[in-house]
Amino acid sequence: MIQPDLARVQDVKRAHEADLLTKANVVGVGVGLRSQGGDFGEQVAIVVMVTRKVPRKQLAPEDILPGEIDGIPVDVQEVGEIRTQA
Repeated sequence: MIQPDLARVQDVKRAHEADLLTKANVVGVGVGLRSQGGDFGEQVAIVVMVTRKVPRKQLAPEDILPGEIDGIPVDVQEVGEIRTQA
């Protein structure tokens, strides 16, 4: 697989970030390495951070995250609740 240019990944992320943040459980969007089974690979992806992963069948159709956007892979990573620290 050909690795996309980092600038292109960032451009695609910026173009779709607002829409991704409207989906259930999504708390952040970034760019990083795709992970599988807790191990990070070498593939750059749009990283969508969620409070918890839920089975696809439990999501409303509008809340299902795509596997890729504009040819860039999307990696969903569970991060839990994010809170500010005082």
